[in-house]
Amino acid sequence: MTDSNESPAGAADSVDSAADNTDDSASEELPVDVVDDAERLTRLARTTPDDNEAQAHAQRREELLEAHEFTARVRDDDGDDTLVLHPAEWHDEAEGVIRTDRIDDISRAVEIPLEGTGDPDDWDVVDAHNRELAAAVRTAHGDVHGDNATALADFVGNHYAKRIEDLTEAELSEFQTEYFVRNSWPSAEQRAVIEDSIRLVYDVAGESMPDTHVR
Repeated sequence: MTDSNESPAGAADSVDSAADNTDDSASEELPVDVVDDAERLTRLARTTPDDNEAQAHAQRREELLEAHEFTARVRDDDGDDTLVLHPAEWHDEAEGVIRTDRIDDISRAVEIPLEGTGDPDDWDVVDAHNRELAAAVRTAHGDVHGDNATALADFVGNHYAKRIEDLTEAELSEFQTEYFVRNSWPSAEQRAVIEDSIRLVYDVAGESMPDTHVR
């Protein structure tokens, strides 16, 4: 028998149907950049054809939100999916339900429509921009730097879906110390010039690098 204070986590429309603010009441508790990254990772998990990559994106999103004591679910609104971010304390993990008696302020949740005009195109445009930047590096500075720039574009597309120029110091460090050495199978020549290659990407883009470990 269902407790009157329980709502199935997969169908808790009454819990989050009014939580349509991503910038105001929830912003102090869940920073805008965290909301943006949660949206990016959700879209990547939904669009990648590789199940392992999709799971990795979903796991990265959960870890990101966990640091702020939030969790996520995707709600089906008559065929239009919506990402809902809400405080983890609302969720009864053991029972797999949202406890409505734990909800103190429904505006703490954040809703992000995942369907709608222009959304997929936006992500395609970002990826196309990064690919064009990598190609420009290849044209201007040769194949070795071009291969490294392409690896950076792959990393950003797979993990963050943002412009290379918008990477943070931590994200750029993650690329060089983790993704580049483990996932891009670089040659010895590529490894030797990776720091120069990253600088050249930003030079070609006409942007300053973030303060970073790359020296």
